Amino acid sequence: MQPRAKLVEQYGCLADDEIVARVLEGDTALYELIMRRYNQRLYRAIRAILKNESEVEDALQETYLSAYRKLASFEGRARFSTWLTRIAVNLAIDRRRRRMRVSSLEAAQVEAEVERRDVIPLAGRILGPEAEATHLELARLLASEIDRLPDHYRSVYVLREIEGMNVEETSQCLDLARSTVKTRLHRARTLLRDALTDRVGASAEATFTFAGKRCDGIVNRVLAHLQGRP
Repeated sequence: MQPRAKLVEQYGCLADDEIVARVLEGDTALYELIMRRYNQRLYRAIRAILKNESEVEDALQETYLSAYRKLASFEGRARFSTWLTRIAVNLAIDRRRRRMRVSSLEAAQVEAEVERRDVIPLAGRILGPEAEATHLELARLLASEIDRLPDHYRSVYVLREIEGMNVEETSQCLDLARSTVKTRLHRARTLLRDALTDRVGASAEATFTFAGKRCDGIVNRVLAHLQGRP
């Protein structure tokens, strides 16, 4: 397997479709680029549905393995990122349904706040101690409020406002009409309160991050599985 830096340097500029084609031709190592490219988006999408931190990484790993098995079925009718996110969303919904059948109480639980490791400063911005503390507190506050949204509003809000997907992509990923996406986003914003949304602003990007060791862990476990290692 090529070192990550060399892999990114040599193939990082390839479009998703090109990477998929090469993987299907047998260059499975390039699948790492797909995982690192979309770990953040899929983590956020899955977490918006499950909210149970202990399940999210398992669901993320399962998403990549499922997508790998289905790569040959990708026909390019939608963007690859949308196709991949749709797999993640469906899998997360299935997990939530199974959990609800086992225990309706467990399904109704809401995490009180996001751990410190899940909130980081915006990339490229240098903040003083007081400004950074304020930024982190606002990000935690927003994350906590998002977790309190009803499920059907939360998933739309995360994909549209935090992940930056457009209405069409969100519609395809969640299998909703465009008008429904717009209505639910408006309702989510209302529930979060306009004042809170305006105050947080760019800090939304800092919520529910998935990087560092956690990102590496998912990549390594999936690659090990694909290569037949225990």
